[in-house]
Amino acid sequence: MKVNCQDHRKSMELLSLKLRLKKGVSNPEEQKNVKKRIRALERELSMD
Repeated sequence: MKVNCQDHRKSMELLSLKLRLKKGVSNPEEQKNVKKRIRALERELSMD
């Protein structure tokens, strides 16, 4: 089994961003940026 390190890093970043969003982001601008990054990562990882 081969593991792509870049994909693993992206999936861990995605997980951390989702947890951060779940806990709540008080700044609306920051929340918008987090959601935008989540969408981008999901697209890169073919999860959308």
